[in-house]
This record gives sequence, structure tokens and C-alpha cells, in this order.
Amino acid sequence: MARLVIVSNRVPPLRATSAVAGGLAVALEEAVRRREMLWFGWSGETSSSREPKVTSRGLRSQAVIDLTAEEHRLYYGGYCNGTLWPLLHYRFGLAEFRREEEEAWRAVNDRFAEALWPLLREDDVLWIHDFHLFPLAARLREMGAKQRIGFFLHVPFPPPGLFAALPRGEALLRDLNGYDLIGMQTPDDAENLRDALRQQGVNTPVGAYPVGIDAEAFGKAAEKAEARRDVQRFQESLSGRRLIFGVDRLDYTKGLPQRLEGYADLLKRFPQHRGKITFLQVAPVSRGEVKHYRLLRRELDEAVGRINGEFAEVDWVPLRWTTRPIQRSVLAGFLRIARVALVTPLRDGMNLVAKEFVSAQPPEDPGVLVLSRFAGAAREMQGALLVNPNDPDEIAEALDQALSMPLSERRQRWRQDYDLLHEAGSSTWSRNFLTDLTAARAEG
Repeated sequence: MARLVIVSNRVPPLRATSAVAGGLAVALEEAVRRREMLWFGWSGETSSSREPKVTSRGLRSQAVIDLTAEEHRLYYGGYCNGTLWPLLHYRFGLAEFRREEEEAWRAVNDRFAEALWPLLREDDVLWIHDFHLFPLAARLREMGAKQRIGFFLHVPFPPPGLFAALPRGEALLRDLNGYDLIGMQTPDDAENLRDALRQQGVNTPVGAYPVGIDAEAFGKAAEKAEARRDVQRFQESLSGRRLIFGVDRLDYTKGLPQRLEGYADLLKRFPQHRGKITFLQVAPVSRGEVKHYRLLRRELDEAVGRINGEFAEVDWVPLRWTTRPIQRSVLAGFLRIARVALVTPLRDGMNLVAKEFVSAQPPEDPGVLVLSRFAGAAREMQGALLVNPNDPDEIAEALDQALSMPLSERRQRWRQDYDLLHEAGSSTWSRNFLTDLTAARAEG
């Protein structure tokens, strides 16, 4: 079997992953199991060093390069997070385009190609991930790469009319001609990219390959985590109140201001729930150096204060809020004991928290998922209560419905979603993509 070469902006530690670890590493675990693999990307460090650092353990190797502080500022903080991230999430009003940042982004992709090229074998299969590395295949092809190269975009892709607002966006689309196959999370995103490519005369195949999870393994891990002392201590602090739980990176795409407003509307319009519920929102800070994120944190801090100031009693705080990261095994325990998961991004490629909540729930007494219809997971999670995340009243009504739902309906909705997750598994997306990549290359 040919070696699989994975390329992403960051590279996870070279160690075995666990069923409750997060991110791309676990999603790809099945693809690399019992297969020789090289994972290439940025080390996470800044220095003037130009040489890749290669380490190996058994069949697995990783190669990483450092970036200079200036490269990181312009490439990652600038073009990736200041331009592409908001654009791809339909928030072009927040995007800022500076040509020097776009040029630095392309220069870093050139550096990736130059460092990776000497490490490749003729029969390698390359799988490149996410918007940081859109042009990488084109650079490798210019160097003479003949290997099969696939690309997976983990975030949404907007309609062509919106993407056309990106200066020099046509060149980005033409660069995608270097791939043999492009994967997306949903059919809608695939069709948007397909239409944009057609307008540039690019015929690279684009398909939908929704990322899944190992529902059974996550469920067992969550059940085990429920017995942790820190999870039990948190559950005791609820004093028998039902938990509404949200966990997201602190990001303007997650719909957090609207979510908090929806919760406040629940307390106003449905006062029977006051004193009987607690909402915990975990939102670890990311990209804290970016202006929009600093402003968002201030807005949310103020909203939390207003809600608790208006509704709190001497023995009840309706809203708990933290921007500190919480250990993932602890989060699995929180998902287990939650009665409602509130997952309302304004736009999301997939959102695995929705799938993790369903997987973590006890079958005999499951909770209810309240999910944005604009999350990629909404196409699969048909047992969820789907909401428009821009409408706080709709969020409040869905929360009331979830908190009032009879056990029989909760079980029916949970079973529908859990069976789908269990059937799809964590390996389906990678297996299907790599199979189609082989076929696409053969046909080409």
C-alpha cells in the first residue's frame, strides 16, 4: 500500500490518539491505522530555521518546519484568519484584504512545497487539508509532482457571487486545478465550490464527504468520564437543576451573542424554567490578538453580566461562562450529564460537538440537541431541533420545547441520530475519500 502523506497547517504530536482526543488527528486515525504515514506542516514555532525537522515512530513519521514571526503574522494572523476565514463563513463584512498578506500566504505555501518535495516518494498519496494550503498542489505540480493529490476543505464555501468579492480570488480557484479530488463537508458546499470552479474553467472533481466520529467509543469514554471527581463535583454544584451546555471556540462564526440572547429570551418568555436550569457556555479564547475577537469577548462578558444581573437569585446563577479551556475528557463528562446541547453556529463546516453530544447521552434517558440549521451536521442530525441561529426567539422556543419534551420523544429522536452516527462511523469519510481519489486519478 502506498504511503499516505498528510499535509495541514499544524501537525499533532507524534503519538497514538485516543477516542476522545479532538481535531483532525482523530478523524484521520482510521485512515492511517496500519499504514505508513508522513504528516507534514508547521511546527507551531517561530524561528529563522529553514530546514524541516523529521521524527519517526514505527510506521508514522512527521516533518515540521518553523515560520518566521513575520511569516506567521502575515500568513496566519493576516490572510488566513483576517481574510479567508470570514469570507468562507459568509462574513465578508469582517474580511480585510491586504496584498502583502496574500503574497505572504503564497510564499509560505511555496516554502511548504519546497520543504516537502524532497521528502516525497513517487508512489505517495498526498492528502492536503484546509484553506491555509489552497495553492499547495499547484506549487508541487510546478516542481514536477505526479503523485495523487487530494484536498479537503473543513470549513464552508460560500456561493460564487460572494466569493467573487475576494480580490485575486480567480487565481486561488485556478490553483485548485492541481488537485485530483476535492472533498467538502456538505453537498451544498460542494456545489458552491463546483460552480465557482466552473466559472474559471477548472474541472477538478468536488464531492461531499461528511466527517464522522466513533460514536460507540465516545459514548463509552463519556460514561467513564461521568465518574470523574471533577465532573461529579460540577454535577453536585447544579443542585438537581438541568444542564444546558454549549462549547465552542470564541469565534464570531459561532453565534454566541445570539445564543445568549436566546437564553435570556427563554427566561423572560418561559418563566417556569427559572431556577430549574443552568446554562454553561465554554468558549476558549482563540486568535485573541485579532481585533474582532477582542471585541467579541468584551461583548459576551457584558451580555453574561446583564443576564445574570437581571435573572439571578441569591441561590441560583442562571448562566455560567468561562473562556478557559477544559480538558477534553472532562468535556465528555459534561456532554454526558447535559440535558440540552445548544449548538448554534451562524455557519459551520460540520461541528462535531453535535455528534459528540448524541454519542455521549445515556440511551435510557437522553437529552435533546438544539442545532443550527447552518451547521453541516444539520443535514445528518434529523432528530435535533433545528433553529435559525439569527433568531433569539426561535432559540428560546426550541429550548422550551427541549426542556418540556416527553421521554418517549427524546428517546425516538436520540435513537434516530445515534443509529446514523454508529452506522457511518469515524472511518467512512476518509475511506470513501481515498477510494475516490484513487479512482479520480486513474480516470484522469
